[in-house]
Amino acid sequence: MDTADRIEGLVRPTIEGLGYLLVRVQVSGRQRLRVQIMAERADGQPMMVDDCADLSRALSAVLDVDDPIEAAYTLEISSPGIDRPLVRLADFDRFIGKEAHVELFRPIDGRRRFRGRLAGTRGDRVLLTLDGTDGELEVAHADIQRAKLVLTDELLAAHQKS
Repeated sequence: MDTADRIEGLVRPTIEGLGYLLVRVQVSGRQRLRVQIMAERADGQPMMVDDCADLSRALSAVLDVDDPIEAAYTLEISSPGIDRPLVRLADFDRFIGKEAHVELFRPIDGRRRFRGRLAGTRGDRVLLTLDGTDGELEVAHADIQRAKLVLTDELLAAHQKS
């Protein structure tokens, strides 16, 4: 279990108990570590600065007690934003029809990066209708290194309605 997974296990109950959903935990940096915890409100409302501050206070206390990182680090609490990362399989279903950028760990037919419309999931596989073709990408969720929504006028309009 890597450090990010360990931190995720420690903070998830607190995050959910406060009415938020954990989007991802990311640990980066070499000399000065940064722990980024990305969360969103469970009620679908936009995250505000006060939400991040409340989570920061609560999670700092949790991390101080369990101390999962031996070195000094900076804790950063953030919201996923409009062009949010797609992390869980459920994210790929939640945003069906939205444009996304997907990067794989290993290439398929010489390509690692794909862009298209999300077509949901099939079991543990993600479906993407590729831009400019009639083709569809079907890839195991575990093979996705990084995925995020693409900031488009359509996405902005949908976000403003919510």
